[in-house]
Amino acid sequence: MIKKILFVFLLIIAAFQGQAQEFKATVSVSSAQLEGTDKRVFQELQKSLYEFINDRIWTNYSFGVEERIEVTFMLTLQERISSDEYRARLNVIYKRPVFKTSYETPMFNYIDKDIRFSYNEGEPLNYSDNMFTSNLTSIFAYYLNIILGMDFDSYMLFGGTPFFQNAQSIVNLAQSTPEPGWKAFESMKNRYWLVENLLNSSYSPIRQFYYKYHRRGLDVMSENIEMGRGSISNALEDLRKANRSKPGLFLMQLVLDAKRDELRNIYMEAAPMDKTKAVNILVEIDPANASSYQKILSDRN
Repeated sequence: MIKKILFVFLLIIAAFQGQAQEFKATVSVSSAQLEGTDKRVFQELQKSLYEFINDRIWTNYSFGVEERIEVTFMLTLQERISSDEYRARLNVIYKRPVFKTSYETPMFNYIDKDIRFSYNEGEPLNYSDNMFTSNLTSIFAYYLNIILGMDFDSYMLFGGTPFFQNAQSIVNLAQSTPEPGWKAFESMKNRYWLVENLLNSSYSPIRQFYYKYHRRGLDVMSENIEMGRGSISNALEDLRKANRSKPGLFLMQLVLDAKRDELRNIYMEAAPMDKTKAVNILVEIDPANASSYQKILSDRN
């Protein structure tokens, strides 16, 4: 009997370990711009957000401890609108590890300036997949699903679709809230349009880019630089295809903002023909930064 109880106990432990949380997030809440406020409230908020992200299970997949996604959230409070309502901006930074290296490639670095939320010290951070309960938790859940989608897309072609659909559901549930950032008519660069771009089949070449660039490109370069760089060149063709479909796309701008410096480094040591091909594509899809890409051509092998 004792052996049976011990066996069941070990199974429970194994199951628990197999369901490690998906995120290893860093969270900071800055209230330096607010005067005359009790800092304990924001320390409590930071702790609650950290636990909300890291202690919750967000998917049905089993993540090993070493597989957890590292992401940084920096919430900067800008104005106290009322006793419990705040205006803020949120910087979301996500980097993906590259296979067999210590290098982390930038995937997403975005500042959301449309943050408004209510919070009282000690208030639980409630969230439901099926209803809009809190603007603050909905915003964080939205970006966590966006990051999950990008991460899965980078390992499997269109693997992130379920998470982008989750993010779209959060957007739909938020349509009746007065807080900004959720509605199509407010701006062409907000939460609504980011997930719309990700799920719009017209722009699917960008998601093909995510897979080719990372799984077939960067992950291969530690063993075969030329093969990996060749896949990245093919991935750039996908970006050009999406850009020709709709120039100035919000999602395209976010991809280029994340990858611009990295792309320059990737092609610094490339063959002249590969450099020229890459620069021509990059100048076409990102003309505002053409001078930055032209420097690739002036660097010698």
